[in-house]
Amino acid sequence: MENQSYTEVAKRANIVQSFFAQVYGWMFFGLMATGIVAYYVASSDAILNLVFSNKITFYGFLLAPLALVVIISSKIESLSTTMASFLFFLYAAVNGVTLSAIFLAYTQESIASTFVITAGTFGATALFGYVTKRDLSKIGNILFMLLIGLIIASLVNLFLQNEAMMWVITYAGIVIFVGLTAYDMQKLKEIAHKINDNEETISKFAVMGALTLYLDFINLFLKLLRIFGKKR
Repeated sequence: MENQSYTEVAKRANIVQSFFAQVYGWMFFGLMATGIVAYYVASSDAILNLVFSNKITFYGFLLAPLALVVIISSKIESLSTTMASFLFFLYAAVNGVTLSAIFLAYTQESIASTFVITAGTFGATALFGYVTKRDLSKIGNILFMLLIGLIIASLVNLFLQNEAMMWVITYAGIVIFVGLTAYDMQKLKEIAHKINDNEETISKFAVMGALTLYLDFINLFLKLLRIFGKKR
């Protein structure tokens, strides 16, 4: 019995390790794809004109990532690993097109330094979410409601262009996405300890986990960039 129990624990530990290795692997390549596409688009006047000079094209690139997130999130169980991975990279690439604007607004040095700050903050928060024994589900629900309010406030401020409101949204966003990072990491830990020992299932949910953490990272990065970014 002891040997069987030890075998099961070791097997589960291997599943958890494989799951998180894939999560962070996909997340890394997703961020890399976004960065490469964003830098390339920012370096091409022709693509910049195509994307930002036409409202239809601009809103198409702006809304496409939202549609891809909905598709991946709602269809993850029915999608193949290959299709889920493709949609994730497509999302990261399309997101890179719209994020190319940061290379036009901020210096490359401040973008790089803010990325490092974001990585450090994200890593520490994710670690807390993984090791803490406290149930973060209630906090997560509150943060999700606050996120909805943040999105609404951001849309309103697109028309108001109120600087004070922009800074409130920025600092509130940092708090929200730091909290969501810890919450999402705890959720992923729970998934890793319950997921079936099936490579296809593990890979698909790893893509979903990568997308979740990618969203936390990118949004935290953009909020921190408003504080630490140096305008051109």
